[in-house]
Amino acid sequence: MRTPAVLVALALLAAACGGTAGTKTGTPVTGGTFTFAISADPGALDPAMGVLSVTNQVLKFAYDTLVDVGADGRIVPGLAEKWQVKPDSVTFTLRGDATCSDGAKLTPSDVADTVNHVADPATKSPIYGVVVPIGMKAKADDAAGTVTLSTPEPFSFILQSTQTMFIVCGKGVKDRSVLAHGTSGSGPYRLTEAVSGDHYTFKVRREYVWGPGGTTAKDLPETVTLKVVPNEQTAANLLVSGTLNGAVFYGPDRARVAATPGVVKNVLPFGNGQFFYHQGDDRPAHDPAVRKALTQAVNLKELAGIAASGTGRPVTGLVLDPRPCQGDTVAGHLPAYDQAAAGAALDAAGWRAGADGVRVKDGKRLTLRFVYPTTRGSGVQAAAEYLAAAWKKAGVEVKLNGIIDAKLAESLNVTQDWDAIWLPIAVTLPTQLVGFLSGPAAPKGANFAHLANTRYESLIARAAKLPAAEGCELWLEAESALFENGDLVPVVENTVLAAAKNATFTVTAGDVVPTSIRLTQGG
Repeated sequence: MRTPAVLVALALLAAACGGTAGTKTGTPVTGGTFTFAISADPGALDPAMGVLSVTNQVLKFAYDTLVDVGADGRIVPGLAEKWQVKPDSVTFTLRGDATCSDGAKLTPSDVADTVNHVADPATKSPIYGVVVPIGMKAKADDAAGTVTLSTPEPFSFILQSTQTMFIVCGKGVKDRSVLAHGTSGSGPYRLTEAVSGDHYTFKVRREYVWGPGGTTAKDLPETVTLKVVPNEQTAANLLVSGTLNGAVFYGPDRARVAATPGVVKNVLPFGNGQFFYHQGDDRPAHDPAVRKALTQAVNLKELAGIAASGTGRPVTGLVLDPRPCQGDTVAGHLPAYDQAAAGAALDAAGWRAGADGVRVKDGKRLTLRFVYPTTRGSGVQAAAEYLAAAWKKAGVEVKLNGIIDAKLAESLNVTQDWDAIWLPIAVTLPTQLVGFLSGPAAPKGANFAHLANTRYESLIARAAKLPAAEGCELWLEAESALFENGDLVPVVENTVLAAAKNATFTVTAGDVVPTSIRLTQGG
């Protein structure tokens, strides 16, 4: 049995579209300190347990992956210089010069131990079945410098899945306890100070010459400080004043930041705004008729504008661009807005209006506990209030509960104290969604919403055994099956504003690429 967790805008995002933020005319500066705002504390830093976007952003400074993704979306070498792919395995030849932050040479055994640790049921890793495919095993040949990752059956995107596996090396391989509040990786930086709830400080590794695409640490800042700034307005103030060199903005403060002289910005896609229904046996949304009615009761177009504060785009699927499978899986697969039809459907499902206007069935009130993250800007809070008002008109009692990301994961997987939830999920491969949208339900598995969509399960079972491109039609059809069944409701494709002052850096799906950071002056 493994403990599930949820991807709250999960930073499995190395393949997603990115862009550069920074001053236009500044002169590059060697050394110095780059300070960047993160929206929440990352919690435990063990890569085997990291699922929240903020955790993965922190981990990117200290860890590498076997492969990476180039600007054109193609796989490029990372720790592996070459590979051989078969339907059920991929063999990597590692480059020979990579070292860990403690000076130890990175070996194929380190890679194998990283993968096998996640796959071990005793680890209870939330990324098993998401980053590491179910059943994957790793075998190292240190003499040959190779490591083979294999699955029991053919697996789509077996190579691409490794672009998000952070490889642990050095002392962290033998003593995982050091990873709770420290790092042990081959990345361009090593963690030197961790003050929970305040900041995380990294020092550069000048010996780092094995970065993706030939990147090195030669021109990187000497120090990086990731400062915990939960309030976006505060982050905006700090950036404008020059206390921060960079931040990513979701909400209305982005307009003020973008208009500030000396601050240069880039608007980038950042996953979907969407909500799920809890389908446990004792929940109202267990009934698909109720899910459809609840969705019909909401004007999704208006909701999209509110949730993204007018900065979003029409949503067309669940996987970030550049998608391995192209197509619109949303259009035509959601019920149209119709309050009268929603009311009639709830009547037909046995939920009749009570004396106070709240619908009742078998003596039980139609109550939804709606949970939403407070770290995604004021638009998400406004969206939650809009949903509550729309459902109230339909005769639903809604209890709103806004919580931080860490508590959100606990609510989803441990306490299960929700009936509907606003949950941004951002992935780069359709396979990364499978563990969250099917299989054992929480708390025994990662299926936090207790989904049981047999059509989805049948389609992904067939798609997973085909080479990536050949399975695309099935992967796309499977997404649409989720929407038709009311399992989740995609509302809007979010965008974020990446802003910088006296620095340049590349942002990929909301995360700074560590090897891209440069400090500047005179901009």
